[in-house]
Amino acid sequence: MSHNAPPGPLRLHHHATITDDQEATRRFYEDVIGLPLVATWTESDELFGSVRTYCHTFFALADGSALAFFQFADPADQKLFKTDINFTPFRHVALAVDQGTQDAIRRRIADAGYREPETFVVDHGYCVSLYITDPNGLILEFTTDHPDAEAINAARRRTAKEDLDRWLSGDHTSNNTYR
Repeated sequence: MSHNAPPGPLRLHHHATITDDQEATRRFYEDVIGLPLVATWTESDELFGSVRTYCHTFFALADGSALAFFQFADPADQKLFKTDINFTPFRHVALAVDQGTQDAIRRRIADAGYREPETFVVDHGYCVSLYITDPNGLILEFTTDHPDAEAINAARRRTAKEDLDRWLSGDHTSNNTYR
């Protein structure tokens, strides 16, 4: 990468999805997960050929980014813009947390009655991830890094292109030596 290249994105601003129930979403994110509701916008805009009236909520992360949720006043708009989120752990939003925060979220999830398959833990070796499905079908991952994350990330960065080329050429052997 050139040192004269323009800067890339600074951070995630927000990740948005549709909710059918803003209050259930608020209870989950604010009361269970611990992300504060920091903005609610109620608006009407000309979007895609019609006036759409909607509520847009934002739940803050520590870096200033947010998870955001839309709910439309008109059921036809709600149906039009809602997408199916297939239950798969391979489509999710991953959030970095420290061990104390992950443990606190795990306790609050259990206290709120969430059990498998809505929540599960995977030790990836280079990180440990707590997964939970929100009331909208969105899977969240709360990840704690391995104590040697800096060295692990530097090693993967050094060989990222070669590792991808190896995979694409048909060599699918694992390079994860941390599990």
